[in-house]
Amino acid sequence: MTTDAEYQARIISYDWDNLIILWSEIKARNTSNFWDAGKALEYLILRAFQLDGAEVAWPNTVKIRDKIVEQIDGVVYTDSLACLIECKDTTEEVNIEPIAKLRNQLLRRPATAIGSVFSRTGFTEAAVILTGFVAPQTILLWGGEEIEYSLANKCICKFLVKKYRVCVHKGIPNHDITTEIFS
Repeated sequence: MTTDAEYQARIISYDWDNLIILWSEIKARNTSNFWDAGKALEYLILRAFQLDGAEVAWPNTVKIRDKIVEQIDGVVYTDSLACLIECKDTTEEVNIEPIAKLRNQLLRRPATAIGSVFSRTGFTEAAVILTGFVAPQTILLWGGEEIEYSLANKCICKFLVKKYRVCVHKGIPNHDITTEIFS
């Protein structure tokens, strides 16, 4: 099994073009033997943020008294936002469970921390509706089209800030950034 350090060392060599290729492989469910299930998406998202200028904390486990209590897919720091990342590369739309898990992780963090769930296949209607009620935590939802749009425009940090601001202003956790005019 590949270690997190090996995944990180590999993804660090990727530029935007390599990420777009990896995204195509993820969508086709045909990643190389190097990537275990779900890992390609986790590292792709974090590398995109890093290439766009964000500070990234790579996947890790959180221990309390030598007991593992959490597995974090990553953390991104950009434009005064601290955002826990959760990635789901499944064949079906994501339901509420990963969102509830992220909510519980946010409960143990400062109130200013937010979360983002990235899903290749999108989210069930129930998950979208219920995400609006996880207050006071803020969790933003990113579907596959938004991931692709962010990669194509090489601008995921700006889109995170935009999604956050729309959520603050309108209470919409799943604002579709692909409807924005890129400038």
